[in-house]
Amino acid sequence: MSNLTEQVTRLHAPMDKIMLRALALILGFMHVGLVMWDPDTYGQSIGGFNAIISPLLIWAICSSMIFGIGFKPRAWYWQLLFSPYFSLSILLYLTVIRLAS
Repeated sequence: MSNLTEQVTRLHAPMDKIMLRALALILGFMHVGLVMWDPDTYGQSIGGFNAIISPLLIWAICSSMIFGIGFKPRAWYWQLLFSPYFSLSILLYLTVIRLAS
């Protein structure tokens, strides 16, 4: 492993908890279910699907599934791309917006 890979792995170590993995899976499945069940209502509740929210939603759901099942990418760039810090932040934000509406 390169030095950069080790640093990124250490950065993600605090997130490597079973409860956070479960939260990531639950949030990911919840948002997938809401989008699949009624995309129009879900889109209205989060402020509409646009060129920013839609790709972020797809990326956050995919990333939360990767993190939630326990897959750990080897290379540092994949670890950063599928970082639970970003995906959980986006999904929590969308959850708060959804519940507030």
